[in-house]
Amino acid sequence: MLIETTTSAPPQADRNAAIRKVATELEGVFLDEMLKHAGFGEARESFGGGVGEAQFADMMRREQARHIANAGGIGLAEQLFQQIAGRSNE
Repeated sequence: MLIETTTSAPPQADRNAAIRKVATELEGVFLDEMLKHAGFGEARESFGGGVGEAQFADMMRREQARHIANAGGIGLAEQLFQQIAGRSNE
């Protein structure tokens, strides 16, 4: 018995959810860079400095940027979503 499968485009709701997820991730990366250049999370040698403290400061900044983006961010993800979703619906 041969079962025929076809690959079709995902339903619009799934596609929009995927677009929104990627747009939010991109906003998180953008916010991480903005916070980095603003000096947020720089090691202040509170615990003696060193490579470990710098790495954990980077991780903390990255997670905080991701949290900001997931909480609504600065609107960049929504703008990206509107542009990408709008083009794909044309």
